[in-house]
Amino acid sequence: MAFSLCVVGCGSLSKRMHGPSYRQYADRHPDVLLAACCDLDPARAEAYRQAFGFARAYSDFRAMLAAERPAAVCLMAPVEATCALGCAILELGYPLLLEKPPGLDGDECRRLIAAAAKAGVPNQVAFNRRYCPLVAELKTRLEAFPPEAIHDLRYDFLRIGRKDPDFSTTAIHGIDTVRFLAGADYRRVRFTYRELPELGPGVANLFLEAEFASGATAHLNFCPVSGLLVERATVNLLDHTFLLNIPIWNAYDAPGRLLHLHRGKTVADLAGNETDSEAVLGGFYGENASFLDDLRAGRRPRGDLPSGLQSVEIAACIRHRLPEIQF
Repeated sequence: MAFSLCVVGCGSLSKRMHGPSYRQYADRHPDVLLAACCDLDPARAEAYRQAFGFARAYSDFRAMLAAERPAAVCLMAPVEATCALGCAILELGYPLLLEKPPGLDGDECRRLIAAAAKAGVPNQVAFNRRYCPLVAELKTRLEAFPPEAIHDLRYDFLRIGRKDPDFSTTAIHGIDTVRFLAGADYRRVRFTYRELPELGPGVANLFLEAEFASGATAHLNFCPVSGLLVERATVNLLDHTFLLNIPIWNAYDAPGRLLHLHRGKTVADLAGNETDSEAVLGGFYGENASFLDDLRAGRRPRGDLPSGLQSVEIAACIRHRLPEIQF
């Protein structure tokens, strides 16, 4: 029997990253059926259907789910709509992969968690950095050490011309990636804001100083109007340092690089695969493949809604310009 997939949301991110990932996954797994896609704009849904090989297009997600009865649903909606749509799909009993962030604040994320628990259905949040091949490689290498062996992490998150009034829904990627690499929950985070009102309301450089339950410290720097588009991480342990350039959006650091140094000597110098698509290098293919692989194998997906709650709560602090949060 075919494993059928439906997609809700055919906007720019879905079209650029998720659509190619679904098509590639279906090409590799003949039992997977790209059943239907849905968008409020019928023309956009139809264009998405044609571009990525879905069988049917809809403009009403409830009508689509009632007609198709898919084995899984992927939700790619604006963050303002994510909670309501996600809860509705979960309450209907469909396994769900949803784009980050899973809600605008802790309350919305908890609503999603409660809906999934009540329905008893698998779920996963699309924090794509967790599935970037080089991030996954760094995570594997760090797991050779206990979490308390990590001394300090630094994450530099630079963008060009991003004058978003609310950058927190993008900054959550860095917040979540550092927590993922640390292998521990945040214990306390202090925030510093360099407001740039001359560039527009809400535009600011954001600096986070954090402590983890493991004892590690971290420094996260978000500069949305810099001269470079990169994400770079440094992880320091006793006698070991890891330097990671993440190949986001096929930008300056693509295809990415991971260095592992021990007392000044190179242990490993790994580059991303230049032939991989930006969806693969950026983790978009990996997050979708992980979700679908787990469902097809009868496993609970990794990276479920509860795993994203703390990241959502910290990002909400940025939105409200809070000075500190403790857990």
